[in-house]
Amino acid sequence: MGKTNPTYRNRLREFEHEWSLYHRALRLESQDHFERLFVQARNFADAGGIQNHTDPTTTHLISMLLAQECRITDLEEQLETVNEDASNSSSNHSKNTTDGQ
Repeated sequence: MGKTNPTYRNRLREFEHEWSLYHRALRLESQDHFERLFVQARNFADAGGIQNHTDPTTTHLISMLLAQECRITDLEEQLETVNEDASNSSSNHSKNTTDGQ
């Protein structure tokens, strides 16, 4: 006996297919970004399958949003590290200049 309901991954593929005309109508530089949204949603497919929401589109969109949130957090942490390094470098340069006078 097979499953009567499509899997989350199948529904995600169907959702992506439904948006294929939109994808093709996008400017070339935006198409890669659009494709990445679906890659990100597929990265959370295990959780999406467990959720088994009555409207899988909601789960697709939440997965995309979650991936964006993770990416923003990573970028903020990288920026903080760069700023700390720059601040420490500036502080050390200032100290060395003062000590050398």
